[in-house]
Amino acid sequence: MSAEELFDIVDRRGLKTGTARRSEVHGNPELIHRSVHVLVLDNQSRLYLQKRGPDKDIQPGKWDTSVGGHVGLGEGILEAARREMSEELGIESAETELMYEYIWRSAVETELVASYLCRYDGPVKIDPAEISEGRFWDFAEIESSLGSGIFTPNFEEEFTRLKTFILKSKT
Repeated sequence: MSAEELFDIVDRRGLKTGTARRSEVHGNPELIHRSVHVLVLDNQSRLYLQKRGPDKDIQPGKWDTSVGGHVGLGEGILEAARREMSEELGIESAETELMYEYIWRSAVETELVASYLCRYDGPVKIDPAEISEGRFWDFAEIESSLGSGIFTPNFEEEFTRLKTFILKSKT
């Protein structure tokens, strides 16, 4: 991860409009760049969360989505999701399903997020350079901790989206 890493800049629909360095997009919310999230559920419908490393430039030390990362310059969205699953959790060939896309804007950045669902019960091997710890949480445990400051604001919004997606898929 380098401040000079290049990202595609996109419009709200995901159409490329240019390129910019990581240091530029993580300081200018006017520059929309793509990111991917993968939400990993086990066979007990528990959600795997990662605790962001203390050296992360955004939201260090907070619990976050199972997998999250930027889409590299010229990289496909699904390709980025699979790469991030492999790098962060050591998950190589699990099936993923695109759930939704949304715009996430903070004081620091704006991302067009593509969120995938992965049902997985195999071993997880976290990358200690990216993640300080990780574990499966049941939904009630997450809900009782919302608003306490232990989660990233983006995860708290994402969790609501995930619950809505799961409810819709059951009907």
